[in-house]
Amino acid sequence: MIHKFPVHVYYEDTDLAGIVYYANYLKFIERARTEWVRDLGVDQVKLKEDEGVVFAVRRVEADYLTPARFDDELVVETALEAMTGVRIVLTQEVKRGEDLLFSAQVTLVALTPTGHPARLPAVLRRNLH
Repeated sequence: MIHKFPVHVYYEDTDLAGIVYYANYLKFIERARTEWVRDLGVDQVKLKEDEGVVFAVRRVEADYLTPARFDDELVVETALEAMTGVRIVLTQEVKRGEDLLFSAQVTLVALTPTGHPARLPAVLRRNLH
């Protein structure tokens, strides 16, 4: 299942030429991942408080293909690629219409407050199968 998250490009997202600054794509996909997890029924604040589990980005492999510009309407598509007991691998794409602008493979891990691996929350595992 592909999760879709709309993004509107504001002036603050761009450089002087009106092109989206490269680091802002990472912000866009971070917001989309937050909404993806929320839509899977996981309250990350409650998860941290009740179970002491947080998510961290372990790895990002990113490809910048075509620039987005000021006032563009974009969509971030998030799809599960793989999952283990403590790790999730996602593909995230930023599109303008049918045009692929940015693509990333993101590895997330579940961690305890001390930084040790933690089991992925049951609600997340259940809702991803």
